[in-house]
Amino acid sequence: MATEKPTGLYAAAALSITLVSYLLLSSQASRLLPRRNSPHRNPSTKPKKRRGLIDAIGNTPLIRINSLCEATGCEILGKAEFLNPGGSVKDRVAVKIIEEALKSGALVEGGVVTEGSAGSTAISIATVAPAYGCKCHVVIPDDAAAEKAQIIEALGAIVERVRPVSITHTDHFVNVARRRALEANESAAKSKLGETFEIKNNGRSKDYSKGGFFADQFENLANFRAHYEGTGPEIWEQTEGNLDAFVAAAGTGGTVAGVSRYIKEKNPNVKCFLIDPPGSGLFNRVTRGVMYTKEEAEGRRLKNPFDTITEGIGINRLTKNFLMAELDGAYRGTDKEAVEMSRYLLKNDGLFLGSSSAMNCVGAVRAAEALGPGHTIVTILCDSGMRHLSKFYNAQYLAAVGLTPTSTGLEFLLRH
Repeated sequence: MATEKPTGLYAAAALSITLVSYLLLSSQASRLLPRRNSPHRNPSTKPKKRRGLIDAIGNTPLIRINSLCEATGCEILGKAEFLNPGGSVKDRVAVKIIEEALKSGALVEGGVVTEGSAGSTAISIATVAPAYGCKCHVVIPDDAAAEKAQIIEALGAIVERVRPVSITHTDHFVNVARRRALEANESAAKSKLGETFEIKNNGRSKDYSKGGFFADQFENLANFRAHYEGTGPEIWEQTEGNLDAFVAAAGTGGTVAGVSRYIKEKNPNVKCFLIDPPGSGLFNRVTRGVMYTKEEAEGRRLKNPFDTITEGIGINRLTKNFLMAELDGAYRGTDKEAVEMSRYLLKNDGLFLGSSSAMNCVGAVRAAEALGPGHTIVTILCDSGMRHLSKFYNAQYLAAVGLTPTSTGLEFLLRH
């Protein structure tokens, strides 16, 4: 009689061998692979400390402006600074100014940063200051776009409006801002002595007992350093050093100075140009070595040389920041060209840009015309059109000053 094979026993043995092999392989693999329950593969490496809003400033994209590239035969690239948290290139400056002031002890946490600004820098300081535990007090000319003052107030800063006057006047918005910082420091000194010193604005009292610091964006070289250490290197890396020209307008001069100097140090053959709006003397300074034309020098200058709708750019004095620039030449741009360029870019590229950004694009096309096809030109898209609705994008306002856009293409600009 045949003996029955213990198939059940064989199956159990085979299952046991398989299970042991799996456990041995798993054990070896666990020694080779990193532990999954550790958040860092290298326990000695400490995670980088995050700084909240500040970490979102800078490293903006460099975008191709397709319509201008097709029209000129050049690669025209715009540094999209309107994507910074505060909406403009001035975020970089606000961070640098405040950080250097805190490091030096000129500003302490809880103190107030004061600034005289036509808008963008004020918005940036009002955005950035709370991230450092500081307050913001802005003095602004009352002819600046209304929405700028509204934004600054919405950000929690004190806004003080003054009439536009010459920089030599004691009540120029920059000089008033300087006084407010001094008053805040006087308040801090009296507070330490147990005395009170109230600062009132529009009937409201402010506690400035921690003192103040005047940002002084025009003369404070932290402005230049923000672009020499940040914007310039970013442009160089994003283009991999393959650029032929850089062009931008100047207000304080920090951007054009910081970027031009950095790029020139990397490659002296890259051309750097200024684009200057109506009423500004910088074009004359770069091209002729003087600030004024012959007629202006003879005393026939306009009473208000800044009768222009391009806010934040153009100036009739040399700032410490602008003096750091390394420029090969300069171009003139007009209000009409800036308005037409803004509408052209909105229609053809979907770019909704502010007045200074539009003027910079005028300069980029000027440079493309001068250099010829096949070159790469970089400019700065400083801010968006969002804070220019009451003037630069207001049809009624433009009609009243004779600047209604009428062009269908670039015929307003291109010369043959």
